[in-house]
Amino acid sequence: MTTGSPDYRDSGLEFGPDFLFGTATASYQIEGAATEDGRGPSIWDTFSHTPGKVWNGDTGDVADDHYHRWEADLDLMVELGLEAYRFSIAWPRIQPTGRGPANEAGLAFYERLVDGLIARGIRPIATLYHWDLPQALEDEGGWTNRETAYAFADYARLVGERLGDRIDVWTTLNEPWCSAYLGYGSGAHAPGLMDGAKALAAVHHLNLAHGLAVAALREVVPGDPKFSITLNLHVIRPSGDTGHEAARRIDGLANRVFLGPLLDGEYPADVIDDTRAVTDWSFVKPGDTELINQPIDLLGVNYYSTVTVRMWDGATPRVNADGHKDMGGTAWPGADDVEFLEQPGPYTAMGWNIDPSGLEDLLVALHEAYPNLPLMVTENGAAYDDVVTEGPDGRPVVQDDDRVDYLRRHFTAAHRAIARGVDLRGYQVWSFLDNFEWGYGYSKRFGIVRVDYDTLERLPKASARWYADLIRDRRIPA
Repeated sequence: MTTGSPDYRDSGLEFGPDFLFGTATASYQIEGAATEDGRGPSIWDTFSHTPGKVWNGDTGDVADDHYHRWEADLDLMVELGLEAYRFSIAWPRIQPTGRGPANEAGLAFYERLVDGLIARGIRPIATLYHWDLPQALEDEGGWTNRETAYAFADYARLVGERLGDRIDVWTTLNEPWCSAYLGYGSGAHAPGLMDGAKALAAVHHLNLAHGLAVAALREVVPGDPKFSITLNLHVIRPSGDTGHEAARRIDGLANRVFLGPLLDGEYPADVIDDTRAVTDWSFVKPGDTELINQPIDLLGVNYYSTVTVRMWDGATPRVNADGHKDMGGTAWPGADDVEFLEQPGPYTAMGWNIDPSGLEDLLVALHEAYPNLPLMVTENGAAYDDVVTEGPDGRPVVQDDDRVDYLRRHFTAAHRAIARGVDLRGYQVWSFLDNFEWGYGYSKRFGIVRVDYDTLERLPKASARWYADLIRDRRIPA
């Protein structure tokens, strides 16, 4: 068993020469230029412009203006020593309505971005879908419509034909759990629906989209890139006598409903049984699981916090502290009798508990279940209420010690997982820049680089300098 500080505040731990250090972002959260160069509207444009859906009425219309400032942003990545950059491609920039020929201006933007990364020695990790579905496809049912999966494969093929020779890692989907359950079940994310049956249909069609897209990419992409998907797998702690049954239920909805078809070629029977009252699963057609079960080279893992569950007694007020914004629906179809208990602190500004042991546990569990599948932490980071102060030289600084401590403890967890035999290939910190944090607008700052939303000026925080030291020395700083 790996030893170390019980609070995961280790230092001096070394990472190997091939471990890939980088950061991550998403298109709608940083790009802006929402109506420029032929980009069509996405579900997040519609959602954010709908009163009451996003805090303060914030939208991604301008965001960080990365679309116009990408070169300076890439230069800043070089300054920090980043070895990789995980970005997402906006589907409505490539196909404004989600179908038809590619929009040349959209492809050209990502071509410039990718070439700029390569020229600076930074490896591109491209995510094809980070939630910005073209609104025209949502008008036809979005992810509840089977045809969206086939449209996604066509889109993947267009991007693969243009950029296929330059991408190190192709990621089909980011966190399909969020797209399905928060978008179609709880109402917290675009398109803002609250229907359990639609959420489960979206789960399946997202899984199908992944399989079809991997097959399409393999047809057109030359060389030997890695094909992957990124999941926000939940670390679930049981509580009390009923905790294990509750954990089984939530593990099915959160984790196994994706891992099963993606990696094992079938949906878990207990998940189908648990949700019989919600849907008959008739959206799963013969041959679908074979289409979904495409070989992948890497599994992306996003981790932020844990949940603790037990069965609800039906009498006392039901606790639902699952860490997600409450808009009135449920992200857990068929599990209304499960409650999510308040987690012990401390917490980030998102109200999420800080538990680096959860990351170690998750990585080890995945390795034990799928020992031949390499892993990468594709998102981990923390939102805090950063304060700009004046440094000794009179220049502004952000001394975000809480974020430094958070990252130190989670890199320690990753290192311990490696020491326990996990094939962990890299770590992409969320996020490179402060950005549009979905339903919370610009009120939550995850970046290691601060963005002044009035001037759009970038300011590396203390966490960025700490990370630069880690990358330079390949050792967790003291």
